[in-house]
Amino acid sequence: MKITKTSISRLNSTDFSNLPFGTVFSDHMLVCNYKNGKWSEAEILPYGPIAMAPGAQVLHYGQSVFEGMKAFKNNSDEILLFRKDENFKRLNQSAERLSIPLIDKNIFMNGLDELLKLDSAWCKKEEGYSLYIRPFIFASGECVKASASDEYTFIIITSPTTKYYAGEMNVVVEEHYTRAPQGGVGYAKAAGNYAASFYPTKQANAKGFQQLIWTDSVEHKYIEESGTMNIWFRIGDTLITPSLSDSILGGITRDSVVTLAKDNGIKVEERKILISEVVEAFKNGTLKEAFGTGTAVTVNPINTITFREDRMVIEAQEDSFALRLKTQLQGIQKGKIEDTYNWNSKVLNAVKS
Repeated sequence: MKITKTSISRLNSTDFSNLPFGTVFSDHMLVCNYKNGKWSEAEILPYGPIAMAPGAQVLHYGQSVFEGMKAFKNNSDEILLFRKDENFKRLNQSAERLSIPLIDKNIFMNGLDELLKLDSAWCKKEEGYSLYIRPFIFASGECVKASASDEYTFIIITSPTTKYYAGEMNVVVEEHYTRAPQGGVGYAKAAGNYAASFYPTKQANAKGFQQLIWTDSVEHKYIEESGTMNIWFRIGDTLITPSLSDSILGGITRDSVVTLAKDNGIKVEERKILISEVVEAFKNGTLKEAFGTGTAVTVNPINTITFREDRMVIEAQEDSFALRLKTQLQGIQKGKIEDTYNWNSKVLNAVKS
């Protein structure tokens, strides 16, 4: 693999005490191109602008998919990647749905390791820090015909990060717009899924809400996701999360929390859940917790849910399932708790900071 190191690192000029999520990037990026029916050899370059023709098909037809991953540094200064195999599988699942050629596993895995070795100092081991990793593939062929491209670009960039959301999480149930219809691309991490969510989210933000609860596209009565998170409800002592479908993204954090909860002796139900069921649980006092899960947020409590004219305030629980699961999950990710699931993989020979 060809590696071109940056001549001037931005590491020492970066304020790690002020990291607005996704706005600060490390020194290097991995780039690999698909042309003439095959992926070329990947290379690592200094992070910076990329050349793109005005006729690049991604600009016209949105043929683009991505992943969100995290790396953590343990007390021994080793970089731990959390469930990278699952991110690789999901990236290719998304690519297949958008008629994008599958990325080779060696390109993804070896390229990721080499990139993290080079930029390991950007992954801080102090509490609360991680390195967010964004692999993505987009149509780079130059053609404005409405068709799949014959050229693609695969890139991995990384971003040092702390918290995704700060403060309370107040959400509102969305009954008009939908995140993804049945038969669409909701189960894929397609760029367009997020673009379509920005307008209704902006409307909710203007009313004082941080995010939406998305409902099904047919009847708007079944809960699907919350913002960019999978959503959970604790009703009594049972955790309920919507069962996966072609309109719900199969979150890797979601899957991890399902496993941890069951191993903690917590009853978990993956099924359809009605808004009316949540409202009824709140009214009768059995709605104990609501929270979202995702790569960026890990486990994020929801403080209030507004449905039409009703605002449901969810009081903090002394025996919070969300807090227990978050603590355990983050402990595994940081190497503080034994990883009996083999979820972590070490980046070998990374330069220690």
